[in-house]
Amino acid sequence: GAQQGILIKDAQALETAYKIDTLILDKTGTITEGRPEITEILWVDNVDVPYLSRVLLAIELQSEHPLADAIVQYLKEAEITGIDTESFESFTGQGVMARVDGVTYRVGNLRFIEEEGVNIPDELRLKTEFFAVDAQTVVYFSRNSTLMAVMAISDQVKEGAAEAIGSLEQMGITVFMLTGDQKETAAVIANKVGIKQYMGNLMPADKGNFVKELQEQGKIVAMAGDGINDSHALAQSDVGIAMASGTDIAMESASITLIHSDLNQIVKAIKLSKATMQTIRQNLFWAFIYNIIAIPIAAGVLYPVSGFLLNPMIAGGAMSMSSISVLANSLRLKKKSIN
Repeated sequence: GAQQGILIKDAQALETAYKIDTLILDKTGTITEGRPEITEILWVDNVDVPYLSRVLLAIELQSEHPLADAIVQYLKEAEITGIDTESFESFTGQGVMARVDGVTYRVGNLRFIEEEGVNIPDELRLKTEFFAVDAQTVVYFSRNSTLMAVMAISDQVKEGAAEAIGSLEQMGITVFMLTGDQKETAAVIANKVGIKQYMGNLMPADKGNFVKELQEQGKIVAMAGDGINDSHALAQSDVGIAMASGTDIAMESASITLIHSDLNQIVKAIKLSKATMQTIRQNLFWAFIYNIIAIPIAAGVLYPVSGFLLNPMIAGGAMSMSSISVLANSLRLKKKSIN
């Protein structure tokens, strides 16, 4: 597995992976590249853009979300410098909140902003709908209960993602996509990669609860993700699969880590599980067949008929051959193709 870029934390994951009938994928960093870039910032009229840009940078420098990295990179390229914040709080799956000069600022998704009673002007709301249709994630920036800016962030779909999802479905695995992004954005990405079942606007707990619901229906569920938002679902699933490019908590919650963050690695992991379990069954056969045949003979089952007794040296040789057969058969896995 390691030679193929698949790190397996425990044997249980390897023994379970071949039984998977349902796979849940996160969007950002799993289906998409996880290298988001700002395509546009729309500021509300008559606001102090230079000052607010500094506030925005100061807030996002403290966030660990991939989208925050995109905002920070964009502002730094514009030679914006940050300022001090009085407080900072992160709300997993929603956004972040900070106080600067006694004023409360929020950066996050629509639900998070609307909780503060922020009103989105009609012209900006219409613009965000176009962003969503173009599969761009929309991030909102507010001061107290007033909207300051809307940011459109684009993240490209990984090469080979559609092919991998097609392969998984050919293996009889039902694929879902769960994301905290808007449903419109989720729909576009899902359509690009051929996923028929998807959900948007989800909180981290919602993902974990969805995994639990599927398990209660008797499904064997794998979850693949790379962020803090996915850790609940990764821990709840029968097989958690983390991307090495993701967060430490995601990798800690998962039982399998993919070094190359390629969805085709999931296909390989399942094939490796099937090959391993097949080898285990073959090994059990070789381990028992010698004993099933040799022990009765050694016990003298043939003596009354033919007077034959098994020489202890032959019995010892048969026992050694049993171990050698198992070892040799296991080593065949190194040449097994899982591509």
